[in-house]
Amino acid sequence: GAFQSKHSKIPNTPFLPNDTFSCTSLLENHWKLIRDEFEAIWLEPQDIPSFHQISPDQSRISKGENWKTFAFYIFGSPVEENCKTCPETVRVLSQIEGLQNAWFSILAPGYKVPPHRGPTKALVRCHLGLRIPIIEEKCWIRVGDEIRYWSEGRCMLFDDTYEHEVENGTAEYRAVLFIDLDRPMDRLGSTFNRLLLSMIQASHYVKEPLANLSEWNKNLKRK
Repeated sequence: GAFQSKHSKIPNTPFLPNDTFSCTSLLENHWKLIRDEFEAIWLEPQDIPSFHQISPDQSRISKGENWKTFAFYIFGSPVEENCKTCPETVRVLSQIEGLQNAWFSILAPGYKVPPHRGPTKALVRCHLGLRIPIIEEKCWIRVGDEIRYWSEGRCMLFDDTYEHEVENGTAEYRAVLFIDLDRPMDRLGSTFNRLLLSMIQASHYVKEPLANLSEWNKNLKRK
């Protein structure tokens, strides 16, 4: 982390201003199209897997049916079936440089994601609010020692290597488009991050979710 912080071209703060990445305005300009596609797949919530069903590594923070994910890209690899289902969303995502991960992230009413940290500072996380409970202040994210709230149609950028937790203390679902972007680095930092990401891409951490998703989508077709 310290090496990456030193070679980062952007601040190493828990949250970052939206203009750190130009794609935030692209996402905000198209958020209604993206939300419409989310609402269409959300008509069949039982067809959307929980985070830990796809990525068993997440079983400490994802329990039961409380945190569902509909993935488009996992460390650069597209989930073809899901991409076909939401063409407008994918059209927007395909214009984003340095996109590594993208999925709809849906939290159930009353669910709390316990404190955890992301695996690498090579990425910066972006959330685009799609469906946010009416009482916004009861649905929050803490990153480091700062607490923020989502708004529909607005992006939020943060560094997930800081300890972070989420609570949806409302009776409504919360849905965001969850994206990981390459952190802008100097030349040495970029080389280091490329190497690191290629190791992650080759690991079970990525291969297992991709295989599980492919199996999940095959079983849905058999229904």
